[in-house]
Amino acid sequence: MMKKHHSQNYPLLSALLFFFFVSWSSSSSLLSIWLHQEVGLKAMDTGVIFSVLSVSALCAQVCYGFIQDRLGLRKNLLWYITGLLILSGPAYVIFGYLLSINILLGSVFGGVFIGLTFNGGIGVLESYTERVSRQSTFEFGKARMWGSLGWAVATFFAGLLFNINPKLNFVLASCSGLVFFALLARLKVSTPASLEKVEQGAEKVTLEDALRLFTLPRFWALVFFVVGTCIYGVYDQQFPVYFSSQFATLREGNAMYGYLNSFQVFLEAAGMFCAPWLVNRIGAKNGLIFAGMVMALRMMSSGLVEGPVLISITKLLHAVELPILLVSVFKYNSLNFDKRLSSTLYLVGFACTSSIIATFLSPLAGYSYEKYGFAQSYLIMGLMVFCTTFISIFLLSSHKLAPEDVMPHPSSV
Repeated sequence: MMKKHHSQNYPLLSALLFFFFVSWSSSSSLLSIWLHQEVGLKAMDTGVIFSVLSVSALCAQVCYGFIQDRLGLRKNLLWYITGLLILSGPAYVIFGYLLSINILLGSVFGGVFIGLTFNGGIGVLESYTERVSRQSTFEFGKARMWGSLGWAVATFFAGLLFNINPKLNFVLASCSGLVFFALLARLKVSTPASLEKVEQGAEKVTLEDALRLFTLPRFWALVFFVVGTCIYGVYDQQFPVYFSSQFATLREGNAMYGYLNSFQVFLEAAGMFCAPWLVNRIGAKNGLIFAGMVMALRMMSSGLVEGPVLISITKLLHAVELPILLVSVFKYNSLNFDKRLSSTLYLVGFACTSSIIATFLSPLAGYSYEKYGFAQSYLIMGLMVFCTTFISIFLLSSHKLAPEDVMPHPSSV
């Protein structure tokens, strides 16, 4: 029976990632366009919404990471996220209505819901999948690939549905949440504590274990790297608005962005399949540095080129950087830190840091877009990523630490 469960883990988790991303893409891939064209918000107002979203995601990620590490392989937190996915369609309709009444009220509601559901929830699902992948001996990247395919499929139709009626995308998001519910009910992962027994004994993760991470220089080295590379999330927030403005009509721009994003994520899925092979050969640290440099190149190129064709080419570089970045982060964490804290490390060290930076940079980016334009703003972002990535060459660890060095003993702290 256990072997049967193990054989089902990969396809079921792949399907869960697929439909999570369908729900996320349907409701959020054209969020900035919806806020700009349907709700009528300016770039600065949109930046405020993304800032609130980042704050809520930050709070969720801190709590989600520790809770999931305490739960191990139990699905309690995933059930909670499932309920939010199912409610995502109605929540977006309420979000739009509240924005029409009061921008601040709408921003708080929408930002909190999206942050808790998607920006926080994806970290839980990804870290849970990575934890199971180590137990069931399949590569995380090959499961995460299906999430990219889910985003690509939904985004392919998002622009078309948006031009018919934006609410159709919200309906699709909730329907995908219902499928997610059915798949999660079928997922059976053996013995919640089994992975912890394999890795570091059956000791329960404590708050002291999690807080001890903040005493490790290598943890702060990782955070510094993430501070630079997480700027890609701020870059992506209002890129659809910039891209759609390159076309004769907004309707044409909306549809073309849907096609571009879909094609990009199909390439990203292929990258997810290949990334484990590459990272296993060049090492986790080199994978992180390579992803950061590609990211810097993409952002700076977006500020230098003109026209939809060249801008599209620069956007497609995201399909190279993201798979390598995600796979490298998980492998780097497993080599340098206590594996029992995999969810905390990913959600706090990576996702939470991203949310903190996005909280401050989102409104600044909105202001920069209005004052200096998108191209100049992208150049600045690219330079920031390059500088932090270059410094990280000297800060990140390039070797696997001995087991006794992975976490300091309480007496040594």
